[in-house]
Amino acid sequence: MQISDPDIAARFDRLVAEADLGRRGLQAWDALLRAHATLMRQLETDLERKTGLALADFDVLAQLAGAGGALRMTELADRALISRSGMTRRVARLVREGLVRRVNADTDARGVVVVLTDAGQGRLTESAPVHMRGVSDLFVAKLDDEELAVLGTALAKVTLDCTFG
Repeated sequence: MQISDPDIAARFDRLVAEADLGRRGLQAWDALLRAHATLMRQLETDLERKTGLALADFDVLAQLAGAGGALRMTELADRALISRSGMTRRVARLVREGLVRRVNADTDARGVVVVLTDAGQGRLTESAPVHMRGVSDLFVAKLDDEELAVLGTALAKVTLDCTFG
């Protein structure tokens, strides 16, 4: 049985202070995490309730469409921010639903290309307006043009710095 440590809060506060994020840095980080979790949860709920499509499935279909209808499995996993094993399971389910199909890559027999089917295009066409309306209502409409520009620039910088570190 675990016994609670009354000093843990003070110890954690010291660890946070030692990290030297600064008050504004820590507040911004906390706000980013909370906003992301809240938005994703609401977008997932709305999309699934209105279209029956999971947000992660929508993302896979959208990534494929954005790439012209087909991507190598590894590229799809990178673009959809899903692990390769997670993408393999997701694609297997989408294949069973008829929304995508797998084909061998022409240049590499070991490579797999995921292709958007007509049914997948139909689901994407049906669900995209619902998702975009949610993004607009829950995110874009809450910020003015200047805030959107600053946020977009700041997050792109963080992403670029983390990617090419």
